Amino acid sequence: MTITEHPSDRPSGWDWRHEGSCRGTDTATFFSPDDREQRTVRTRRERRAKQICQDCPVLRECRTHALTAAEHHGIWGGMSETERARLGRRRHTHRCAP
Repeated sequence: MTITEHPSDRPSGWDWRHEGSCRGTDTATFFSPDDREQRTVRTRRERRAKQICQDCPVLRECRTHALTAAEHHGIWGGMSETERARLGRRRHTHRCAP
């Protein structure tokens, strides 16, 4: 499976996805095939995905979407699930601080 979509399948406001460097890339690069993925395999896969994201013209839009929509899986905007969760916890802590 590759990351593609028909223009009529895109919700409004998601036009940025059409410009992503990931377009046409196997989704397995960005999303774990299952929960039993070995750590070393996961690290290599995530590194490959982040390399694709590195120079993406819509990295900011992708990352903003992932953080706003609280995407729980995959590499979005060059960030893993763990990195997004960590950032979310930091933001929550800063908002709740007296």
